[in-house]
Amino acid sequence: MRLVLDTNIIVSCLIWGGVPRQLLDLGRDGRVTFFTSSLLLDELADVLSREKFAVLLSSQGITPDFLMQHYGMLAKLVKLQPIERTVRYIDDDAVVATALAAKAHVIATGDSDLLVLHPWQEIRILNATDTLQHVLGKTETGK
Repeated sequence: MRLVLDTNIIVSCLIWGGVPRQLLDLGRDGRVTFFTSSLLLDELADVLSREKFAVLLSSQGITPDFLMQHYGMLAKLVKLQPIERTVRYIDDDAVVATALAAKAHVIATGDSDLLVLHPWQEIRILNATDTLQHVLGKTETGK
């Protein structure tokens, strides 16, 4: 299954765990394939470098660069094509454009501006919990 993780989901899985971490584990196990773009990686680097994460990352002995490399090894990079405006924030359009370029099955996000688009063309737009349930349901049944 082909997934695009929005930045908020990536940050959650890399730093806090929970359901987003379970999604990351599915990628590590090869049960799903993650896709990203240079725009999404730039946004992730910006978010991970914010001061509010500095103390937390430092206390865990991790750097934003380490997390970027870690996620970069799991996600395949796609080249974006221009798309029509879909949501009010251009960063959210980058998520949709990445999913279209990747021919993704699901966008996992916590962003309500994206969630209201579900489904976008043939792409499911789900929160982390619903994405996990969808992926596990598909992989267990082999569909």
